[in-house]
Amino acid sequence: MSVDRVETTGSSEWTGQAESAAAESAGAAESVTTAAVRYYSIAPGVRLNVRSGPGTGYTIVRVLPEGAKVPIFCQSPGTTVTGPYGTSNIWDNIDSGEYVSDAYVHTGSDGYIAPRCS
Repeated sequence: MSVDRVETTGSSEWTGQAESAAAESAGAAESVTTAAVRYYSIAPGVRLNVRSGPGTGYTIVRVLPEGAKVPIFCQSPGTTVTGPYGTSNIWDNIDSGEYVSDAYVHTGSDGYIAPRCS
């Protein structure tokens, strides 16, 4: 018995598509990065007002306890405040609709350390 032709069970086109999809999936996994959130200490012995916007004219939404640490997602100019870390008009966005005066947060800088809030 002779064999004139050999049929394969998988098509090379499908194999190429599968390899391409696997490569794209691996590439997507590599491109996903988790940004580490840095937390900053508020001034020692201070219970800090958290406001709904970047200024003392905004309502207080909660009060942070002594020893709290906060993330800073972005910063906005606002009411000038004097605190333990100087006088500043920078307000730190610590959560959606929540701001604290940068004059009470130990960032190690007198300027902006995060992007401006949009």
